[in-house]
Amino acid sequence: MADLVGAIDQGTSSSRFMIFDSEANVVSVAQEEHRQIFPRPGWVEHDAAEIWATTANVIEEALDKASLAPSDLAAVGITNQRETTVVWDRATGEPVANAIVWQDTRTADICADLAGSEGIDRYRARTGLPLATYFAGPKVRWLLDEHDLGGRAARGELAFGTIDSWLAWNLTGLHVTDVTNASRTLLMDLVTTGWDSDLCMEIGVPTHMLPDIVSSVGDIGACGGPLEGVPLAAILGDQHAALFGQACFTPGEAKNTYGTGNFMLMNTGTEPVHSDAGLISTVGYRIEGEDTVYALEGSIAVTGSLIQWLRDNLGIISSADEVEGLAASVEDNGDVYFVPAFSGLFAPHWRPDARGVIVGLTRFANKGHIARAALEAAAYQSADILEAMTEDSGVALSEVRVDGGMTANSALMQFQADLLGVEVVRPVITETTALGAAFGAGLATGVWSNLDQIRTLWSEDARWAPQMPPDVASRLHERWSQAVDRSLDWV
Repeated sequence: MADLVGAIDQGTSSSRFMIFDSEANVVSVAQEEHRQIFPRPGWVEHDAAEIWATTANVIEEALDKASLAPSDLAAVGITNQRETTVVWDRATGEPVANAIVWQDTRTADICADLAGSEGIDRYRARTGLPLATYFAGPKVRWLLDEHDLGGRAARGELAFGTIDSWLAWNLTGLHVTDVTNASRTLLMDLVTTGWDSDLCMEIGVPTHMLPDIVSSVGDIGACGGPLEGVPLAAILGDQHAALFGQACFTPGEAKNTYGTGNFMLMNTGTEPVHSDAGLISTVGYRIEGEDTVYALEGSIAVTGSLIQWLRDNLGIISSADEVEGLAASVEDNGDVYFVPAFSGLFAPHWRPDARGVIVGLTRFANKGHIARAALEAAAYQSADILEAMTEDSGVALSEVRVDGGMTANSALMQFQADLLGVEVVRPVITETTALGAAFGAGLATGVWSNLDQIRTLWSEDARWAPQMPPDVASRLHERWSQAVDRSLDWV
């Protein structure tokens, strides 16, 4: 039997295909960026057809690089940017409009109307989520209203899906989503893990549009096209895949991913833990035939994309990897703080009215201080999340596993450990999102026999222990909180 597993990793800025062997070594990888479309301030779109085209391209390229055929793969898994919303015509398979990206804020009025006098927590008990522009349900409603598609949707002529559904449709012809992605729509009951017809009616999404909800790991269907005959055996939203790839299978284990945004998830076991501190209660993953595993999540909209902004919008760096050296050119942040609330603030604040601010500027400040403040913003926002997570769970973490591109920056990881007050651990394979999708697909098809075997494949690469005196860390965090306050009430 083939012991190679493929992983489609469709992210906010690029599509990637990775192939792993049974020891979790990378056999081949191909990646291609796709466009970011910004029609208006606060609006972010993707061309779903372009996303499928780039995905098909990288699948073929990665197979060609390794001189492999689809039949050499035991299975494939999908992991995807979550909440990004696609509506397409069932007959033609064509999107009716650009996809609305998770960062997009155009649904603020819809969310406010739905919240009414009950506030943003109106649906939290059923969904685990606040009413926020982040989630997919209001995005679907906006598309139907804007393009006058309500009648077609009610007649079952249109399909809705997050990016996993869109890719699965193009690969298999099936209209499915997994339980992790469904839990990000404001349309799924967190306990039953089924669509809630009352929620769908209130938010304005006809149930005929919805995909079937499947387990994250299991027999989903056979692929066609560039993966002809390969079993699709896992679908996980990107942060849930990272939780799986970091082998956080025990309640109380947590990971923090540094990507376009930052996302910290803690495994809370087979019962959802409802948050009183501004976090999300979400599905962690579900293996077919087993109980659903839940997680607490803190979502941060802008971290890695802030470095792209320094490159593309300000031009103070020409490539993302220059930011570390520029930040290191100054001894400290010069009392400069950068709150990147480009899409409002997500957890634990949930303030769509916030906008980005740089505070503490004097004639002393230079581009090194700006770069340092931009990097440190990821650490400060993560510290806000861990504080809320500890309050909600009652679990005092001893370590947080980290992954994603920014974890290559040792100075940032040390600063993160100092602010969190816990050890930060980076694995050998930092691209744990794709690895988690591969683990799921391989587990479903017998490449790996159980979670314990997968756990043995996780290995530590580096560890940072807190070194900063706690009173200094506390003073810096308090200064950050002052900067956050100044970002509010702008819109």
